[in-house]
Amino acid sequence: MTAYRTILACLSDPDTAPATLGLAFLLGRDHASHVEALHVRADPASAVPLVGEGMSGAMVEEMLAVAERQAAERAGRIRGEFDAASRQLGASMVTVPTVPPVFSALWREEMGREEEVVANAGRLTDLLVLAKPLPERDTPSIMTLNAALMETGRPVLLAPPTIPAAIGRNVAVFWNGSAEASRAVAAAMPVLQRAERVAVLSAREEDGVIPGELAGYLGWHEVQASVHTFVAGPHVGQTLLAEAEGLGADLVVMGAYTHSRLRQLILGGVTRHVLHAATLPVLFSH
Repeated sequence: MTAYRTILACLSDPDTAPATLGLAFLLGRDHASHVEALHVRADPASAVPLVGEGMSGAMVEEMLAVAERQAAERAGRIRGEFDAASRQLGASMVTVPTVPPVFSALWREEMGREEEVVANAGRLTDLLVLAKPLPERDTPSIMTLNAALMETGRPVLLAPPTIPAAIGRNVAVFWNGSAEASRAVAAAMPVLQRAERVAVLSAREEDGVIPGELAGYLGWHEVQASVHTFVAGPHVGQTLLAEAEGLGADLVVMGAYTHSRLRQLILGGVTRHVLHAATLPVLFSH
């Protein structure tokens, strides 16, 4: 794959939509991609069981009407962000492929459970872009992000609240020798081949990992990479992000959940730390 021909931007709420769209459009413009902006509206009927039994019909109807109005308002605000960003960046509105490819966009709205819709839609795209989950809010949902990572078989680009002016010029690749990291490198190849600088980062504690081997492999793909090793200690994720920021990276590439999810939940892990702490865009692959 030499470019991302299709990008799926998953837009959960009006507050994070501008950064998610901005990152997807920034990458889409560089790669002449077709960016599909997906917003999933929750089915108002799904809210009824949460209230409990013993409600009158009038109360249920009123609750459904309120939920529908709120969902419509949220969708309208997100659609407004999409329309404004599309006009500002000059994205063509197309529904079929063009020859040669052009930077284009399309609005897509569905009703259902967000994690299920994103899991299904994400299997037919080159890259998903999702907003960073926020611990104090229900949206964007960590369940949706996990569905994108674990159930699509596609790479996921995590959008921080504030996106950089450019993406993919200075890339930091975290290499721990895992299959997930290998898939992340392959998924990031369209960016790596266009980058001005690529740095391979490895923790010295990773047994059997030789970062120079990845640099040599990248050389066969016309990517010149420097190698940087660091002492991570017990806080690999924190040190990784600090190293990437110190190198001036505008994108981090890494495998996601390279250990079992149960171990990650119990002991923490690099993926969990990066998900919550990253201020840079991060391209994950599982």
